Amino acid sequence: MENTEKRKVVFSGIQPSGNLTLGNYIGALRNFSGFPDADCLYCMADLHTLTVRQDPAQLRKRTASLAALYVACGLDPEKNIIYCQSHVPAHAELAWILNCYTYMGEMSRMTQFKDKSQKHADNINVGLFAYPVLMASDILLYQTDIVPVGVDQKQHVEICRDIAQRFNALYGDVFTIPEPYIRKASAKIMSLSEPTKKMSKSDPEDTYIAILDSPDDIRRKIKRAVTDSDGEIRYDPENKPGVSNLLVILSALKNITPEAAAQELQGLGYGALKEAVAETVIGELTPIRQRHAEILADRDGLNAMLIHNAERAQALARKTLRKVYKKVGLYQP
Repeated sequence: MENTEKRKVVFSGIQPSGNLTLGNYIGALRNFSGFPDADCLYCMADLHTLTVRQDPAQLRKRTASLAALYVACGLDPEKNIIYCQSHVPAHAELAWILNCYTYMGEMSRMTQFKDKSQKHADNINVGLFAYPVLMASDILLYQTDIVPVGVDQKQHVEICRDIAQRFNALYGDVFTIPEPYIRKASAKIMSLSEPTKKMSKSDPEDTYIAILDSPDDIRRKIKRAVTDSDGEIRYDPENKPGVSNLLVILSALKNITPEAAAQELQGLGYGALKEAVAETVIGELTPIRQRHAEILADRDGLNAMLIHNAERAQALARKTLRKVYKKVGLYQP
């Protein structure tokens, strides 16, 4: 008997707003091909970046770079849809409708709005406030089942679910209710200079390893990474956060436990630990950096891929949008 069960839909978006880090790679990018039995959409969320002032030339450059990075990390743009958010107008169109079904109180409770308002006190704009509604639009447009997110984005998926359920209660079964997918075993990579704080692309460059860093830069940054004074290599995040962070990086890339990584280096000093981490990171990232450069060098090929994938995404998005327009009463000739 033929299996007619609908394939799951996975949606994931990353803002092209900075240099993606080793933490982004370990926590997200290297796992993106982990849904072989689903229809996957991977989005460069460039509209989201506009909540903070951007250098236009840099934003264009980073968007193309992120598209190339998706492919360099192993995503097939024929089997997946890799596209630019602003190339699919339906994202912004659905966001306006959903704004009208979302309450001010809900948005004011979003923790990221509070955090970003403090960081960018001179630019607390409506887009920053309504950011989660655009994210809900991103997800609901494609009848998404699964949204891979970090713990810090779980609240946005929850508000997306609330908006979808509210809309469905009024108009029937319009949207699929998505589920957040948080990897339990995902290693949390910390800052090289402040190992009690998460590695972030918005921090000073020497505090993180970028996916596209050169081998020399990787060695230099890891050599300067904060450790401690007792000289013993053991996994103890509370008392030895710097050493433990290096062990987490090493173990995540070797697919072993941090304790096993420490055991392999027993009796050696921190110099040996840093050397092992540097060589492992370089071995993992060098093929990606080289493939990324090849893809970016063929700009016509990259642009053709983005145009084709945007058309594929828009075809799916329009189905949902037409349904929504009809349900709310917008006249469609």
